Amino acid sequence: MQSTDEDALRRAEAVRQFNRFYLKHLGALHARLPRSEFSLTEIRILYELSRGHAQTAAALARDLSLDTGYLSRILAGFEKRNLISRRPSATDARQSLLALTDDGHAHFAPLDAAVIGSVHASLAPLAPTEQEELVAAMRIVERLLRRRKAEGNVALRAPRAGEYGWLVYRQAQWFANEYGWGPHFEAALAESVAVFAQKQGAARETGWIAEQDGNAVGSAFVVAAGHSVARVRLLFVEPYVRRLGIGSQLLDECVRFAERAGYEMLDLTLTDSLGDAKRLAGRRGFRYEHSAREERFGRELIVERWVRELTPTQH
Repeated sequence: MQSTDEDALRRAEAVRQFNRFYLKHLGALHARLPRSEFSLTEIRILYELSRGHAQTAAALARDLSLDTGYLSRILAGFEKRNLISRRPSATDARQSLLALTDDGHAHFAPLDAAVIGSVHASLAPLAPTEQEELVAAMRIVERLLRRRKAEGNVALRAPRAGEYGWLVYRQAQWFANEYGWGPHFEAALAESVAVFAQKQGAARETGWIAEQDGNAVGSAFVVAAGHSVARVRLLFVEPYVRRLGIGSQLLDECVRFAERAGYEMLDLTLTDSLGDAKRLAGRRGFRYEHSAREERFGRELIVERWVRELTPTQH
């Protein structure tokens, strides 16, 4: 879906409004800190070095968006006060690796404690659930603005409170944007999720949320479609973590569960437009069986059935 000039302007104004708010919030946060001999920029540099990974000046300048000349003067002052040490890089003789000395850690520790205390104080008025909501939103902002693929390990776990609603919201939103599937599709999603949630705990049905860096990034459910046939439902992976093997991980777990539960076949319903999902199914051992033109979600679609024969481990 193309954005209009009005949409772009509205979003730009929203970002500006947030920036104004957050700069004011940071000012209040820093006002709570005790007076320090170090500037905020110097504290940021000490923080980076305190994390225990020796860094080059070039890396610090890049990560903190600092002028290299300005950074060099700060580092020279730190070195004069014995707050940092330098040693030659083993991979590039032109570079020196920087690290905090014992004196550097001693000077930074009370500053770090004061910052943590200030953040605790700013979060204190929020309920624990609100704090978790804030942290999740911050992760989303960081991920989107960094324009970098997430790299953390992925864990598959049972859905938590509120995540059934997320399943409906994200899939309805994404399919509406990509394919124009509207309220009919969202209603079908909500019905599927409601039916599953009401039967949660059934011995032969289960579901997973894929979690990466504290964020829900995918889902898959296995439900009974007969005594010997199970069905994959609500298979979804967030676009920004695709090509990382999460879809394969989810489908493989569906297969393992279905075999343990005694099913002889696992099927997956897709539309002909879902090319990525069909390629994923093929790679994970599913084969195309048949297709039919059907009226779904208020429109006519070509619906395909993909199946995988299983070797049940219990009967």
